[in-house]
This record gives sequence, C-alpha cells and structure tokens, in this order.
Amino acid sequence: MKNYLYGIDFGTTNSALAIYDKDANEIIHTIIIPSLIYFHQYAVDGYVVGEAAIEAYLADNMKGRFIKSVKQILSRSSFTETRIHNKRYNASDLVATILKELIARADQHIGQECRKAVLGRPVFFDDDDVQKDTLAQTRLQKAATLAGLTDVRFQFEPIGAAFAYEKSLKTKEHVLVADLGGGTTDLTYLILDPANATNKDRKNDMLANGGIYVGGDSFDSAFMWEKGTPYFGKGTTYEATPGKVLTVPISLYANICSWEQMNFFNGLRIRRDIDEYYYYSGNNAKFKNLITLIDNNLGYSVFQSIEAAKIKLTTDYEAKFSYHQMEIDIEETITSPGYEQIISKDVTRIADYLENFLKQNNIDPLKIDSLFLTGGTSMVGSIQSLFKQRFPHVTLNSGDNFKSVAKGLAYSGYLFND
Repeated sequence: MKNYLYGIDFGTTNSALAIYDKDANEIIHTIIIPSLIYFHQYAVDGYVVGEAAIEAYLADNMKGRFIKSVKQILSRSSFTETRIHNKRYNASDLVATILKELIARADQHIGQECRKAVLGRPVFFDDDDVQKDTLAQTRLQKAATLAGLTDVRFQFEPIGAAFAYEKSLKTKEHVLVADLGGGTTDLTYLILDPANATNKDRKNDMLANGGIYVGGDSFDSAFMWEKGTPYFGKGTTYEATPGKVLTVPISLYANICSWEQMNFFNGLRIRRDIDEYYYYSGNNAKFKNLITLIDNNLGYSVFQSIEAAKIKLTTDYEAKFSYHQMEIDIEETITSPGYEQIISKDVTRIADYLENFLKQNNIDPLKIDSLFLTGGTSMVGSIQSLFKQRFPHVTLNSGDNFKSVAKGLAYSGYLFND
C-alpha cells in the first residue's frame, strides 16, 4: 500500500482536502466542496453534504433543514445541540458529516483508506479568547475522530497557505500571509525559503501570527442588515395595547443576518412572538416576508443572491441584489462605493488589527519582501485596496484562493515528527 497524508482545510464556506503522496513527495489531487449540510424534510437520518446539499434543498422546495457556516458555532459555548427529526446533533457531529464526505471522496480516489491528516485551524476561532479557542479545537478534534481519522495534527491555516506559496519561490523571503476566509482573518509573518521546504522543524521560521473574527460572513451580514432586512419588516410597528405603539425588536433582524443563528432560528417561543407581532402589526406585508423566510427555510437562497452581488462587485462597478421567491421581491442596484460603505466597519476592524499586529510584533513594513493573500474574501476590492495602500512597496501575490491552505497543510507532514 502507498503512503498518503491528507491536508484538510475545514472552512466556513468551503472545505478542501489535498492528497499528499509521501512516496512521490507530491500532491496528487485536491477535493473541494461547499461546507453545507441538508437534512431532508421527512427522511429520518437522511442528509447530504456539499454540492448535493444545494441540489436536494432546491429539489425539496427548501422545506428541509439547511445548515451552513458550521465552523462558526465551534467556539460558541451557548450552542450545545440542535434537534433534527428528534435526533440530537452537537457541533462535532455536524462538522464530522462534512469531514466524512471529504475523506470518503479522497479514499475512493486513492483506492485505500488514509486516516492520517493535518487539519487546519484559524489562529483564533473567536478573537483572542483562550477559553473559546480551546472549546473550538476540542470540538474539531472530536469531529475528526468521529469522521474516522486516527492520527491528526493541527496547523494554523495561514501557515498552510504560506507553505503552498513557498513552492513558487526561488529565494528566501520575509512574507506576510493574510488568510481571509468566511469566518476569520488570520495573519502570519514568517520566513519562507525553498531551501528549507523539506526541513522537519520550521518553528524558527514562524515569526508572528494572529487573527480576528471578521471575514466574508461578516460582510454578508452587514449587507443583509443594510439592504435585506427592510424587505423583511425591520422597523415594523405594532399595537398590542390600544394607543401604545411599539417597534418589533431589532434582535429578530440581527438573527436573520447571522447564519449560525438562522440555522437554529426555530424555537416555539420565538415563533409565537413573531406570530403575535404579525397580528398586532395589522398583518404588515413586509413582516409577512419574515415569516415566509423562516417557515420555508429561505435563508440560504437569500444569501446566495447576496453572494452573487458581492462576487460581481469584485470586477464590476455595479451589481443587482435580486431575489424573487414566494412573494418576497427584492430588486436593488448596488454600486462598488455603496458596497464599500456597507462593509466599511468590518474592513476598518481588519485594518486596525493589521496595524496592531505589526506594532505588537515589532514588524517593520519595509522589511516585508512580499504579501500573500488567500481565501475567498481576499478578492473583495476593499481588501485588495487595504493591503496595496498599506504596503505600496511590496508585491501582492495570491494563489488558488480555495485550495492553497489545504495544499500547504498537506506539506506540513513534519508535524508528525514529534
């Protein structure tokens, strides 16, 4: 049997697995799937993962249980479990379903089982919070075990991206790596040298790392808040007591702007409250859209429209935020400056963190030889501008934004030499 190692990048939006042939010293294949799970409406224990989750969700007229951004709940102590068809699923169970799919596809490709893997993790799962970080890694470790992995090491995701970038270098460089994914933005400053690529110990090459809990999902949430929630009745007033006019709690709309909240937005108590708000609002038409959104599990399809507009704005000056389902009608033109304004607070948080990272680690920007940006969020115009303006003298490089981390993780086999 051949000797293989898997590099697994479990991501908020997409997950990837790179297959490393240790005998041939090369990556032979990389698999990528959306980090999505769909539980069929009626089939107990019936679920599908990845691309099939989208297809099944649409085929079932969006009636089942659709779960996205599972990675976001790993650090949430408030989340203990969710019930689907009267079966309990904790965070590790949900993550394991995605890992199992990746591993099964990889095993099929190589024609044998491989249970050895380097698993990526963000520098911080939830900002600089040790307790939450420990909880998240513990849950991720358990998920790996549930998925059948028996020999696992963890590597910071931006270091994985750096090792992938190192393969393209001819000489030694001081590199700042920014890995901008759906959930987090991670920074790593390190020395990359193709002459050291096969060294068993790279600890001395890692000069600084850090991260912040801001990513592409934050941008989508801000977009939903500004442009989506007005179509679902944000600001609706109701009159439960004659003469006393109140506004529907804003917390309802904070929940529909957050995927990890929308996934589990199905409690009986909150649903009763929503029905009462609708009744006492005089059956407000836009508030009815909120009920339609929740009852028909339309969250993913709404965010697909947001994502489509965001992607188009990476190359075009304007895009349409267009959504038409079940009497919910949204049609708005968004310009690049308008989008930049919507996400400006989150981009400023990334910029501020970048400055603190440089300062706290005594990094002289003039000594940075190159920048390496990876992750889907790195393609957003405001992010590109941020790094270009902050480091005008430095070459900005990027690799495969969805596979670089997994490949670099697969190159991290030295972690087993302990």
